[in-house]
Amino acid sequence: MADPLRPGFWRLAQAHPTRLACVDPDGTEYRAGELLGRANRLVHALRGMGLRTGDGFCGLTPNGADGITLYLAAAQAGLYYTPINWHFTGPEIAHILADSGAKAFVLHERYAAEGLRGADTAGLPEAARIGIGRVPGCTELGDLLARYPDVTPEDRTAGLPMHYTSGTTGRPKGVRRPLGGLDPDDAAELITALFHVFGIEPGPGHAHLVTSPTYHTAVTQFSTTALHLGHTLVHMDRWSAEEALRLVERYRVTSTHMVPTHFKRMLHLPEEVRKAYDVSSMRWLIHGAAPCPRAVKAEILRWWGDCVYEYYAATEGGGTVSTPEDWRTRPGSVGRPWPITELMIADDQGDEVPTGEIGTVYMKMYASDFEYKGDREKTAANRLRGFFTTGDLGHVDADGYLYLSDRRADLIISGGTNIYPAEIENELMAHPEVMDVAVFGVPDDEWGQQVKAVVEPADGAEPGPELAERLLRSLQGRLARMKWPKSIDFIAEMPREPNGKLIKRRLRDPYWQNH
Repeated sequence: MADPLRPGFWRLAQAHPTRLACVDPDGTEYRAGELLGRANRLVHALRGMGLRTGDGFCGLTPNGADGITLYLAAAQAGLYYTPINWHFTGPEIAHILADSGAKAFVLHERYAAEGLRGADTAGLPEAARIGIGRVPGCTELGDLLARYPDVTPEDRTAGLPMHYTSGTTGRPKGVRRPLGGLDPDDAAELITALFHVFGIEPGPGHAHLVTSPTYHTAVTQFSTTALHLGHTLVHMDRWSAEEALRLVERYRVTSTHMVPTHFKRMLHLPEEVRKAYDVSSMRWLIHGAAPCPRAVKAEILRWWGDCVYEYYAATEGGGTVSTPEDWRTRPGSVGRPWPITELMIADDQGDEVPTGEIGTVYMKMYASDFEYKGDREKTAANRLRGFFTTGDLGHVDADGYLYLSDRRADLIISGGTNIYPAEIENELMAHPEVMDVAVFGVPDDEWGQQVKAVVEPADGAEPGPELAERLLRSLQGRLARMKWPKSIDFIAEMPREPNGKLIKRRLRDPYWQNH
């Protein structure tokens, strides 16, 4: 019999079937044995539909047990599982279905209109469509599972998620890794190595709060790793700062994954609301996906204590981690490489730059390879001597700590001088009247580009010339005047993805359309 103390959902669920494994946003609770049975039934169902090792299927589901069931089925049937962004329109969904080669599509009734439009556009037959709830033309998931036993499937082999990149520069691309033919239990144990980087412990008595949509790579990785360590997953349906605090207190949450936007909105809660909830159970408050302004990070550390960890990573693999102690001694750093990651900073000619000099950040994760599905050209273009890049700029110090400057696509060149928007955004975000900010270059006939800031005011702050003047004055003595925005516009809500990534092109493109 497998050692029940070793990590891996299937081992733990068989040993402790009554353990609370998952809580849906509406409060519905699922025991480990129940999740295990559902996942086993789904494996039998997918195989009955003709799916075989190496095939893929897609899911368009909200956060909760249904999405976890899809992941667990793929992970023990040798399948690729692609969760789809539920904000996508029909044509965007069709692209994912067709590009991934999906042999099945699981669709929640909440997203039925666009999901069915996507399935029709992609030419997916009705026999390959599975509905959760009432979805026309789809076999209902509950009815489908009822046809099959919950016994452990034969010929188990590890599958993988295949996430699509955010597509900030063109259509999303699937990041596909080769299947290794591992036993699913052994693969699950290997997956938990991610949490070792942060010092996260296995076993009962831990709960992980899922604050963002699980179609994002990091959210999937953190939540499923927690599940394989025997932690309870507590799902949010949509972000609410106060609801997050309530759930931390209610379930004694010990770990979570957030983005800086979450921090900012929690910090803007009234003091009496923040003090009303006991968050002392939190031991690993992990954040990433977007740069965190130093002032915001310092405030969160003061409030939550030394449980705030930062990381830098990519869907393609590899990353860095910064502990609370690291950040206090090297504020602004995103930490040192994971034990399985190597960094390289290179110039435009592909040569490695000296320590401290800014260049393009390249990463390599050992024993892990990937391709952008169906796009060998892009796969090759982003590689350099076995390393890959997502286009970020940065430098490392003498001790190997990484500091990010910006994305290459966002770099402003004004009068021949490089200006990094992230540096300006950092300073403006520290202002109490700013909820969110984006800085980018706009056309300037004399200088090539000039600095533009778009600000989402905090609650109670009145947008207009007076606020703009106060924000500019706040930069006095903190930024060289050449970096000050030449103008500030205001917006009701910043266009960010739910994982915190700013969709800057939506703000920038209108200024360049007629240039």
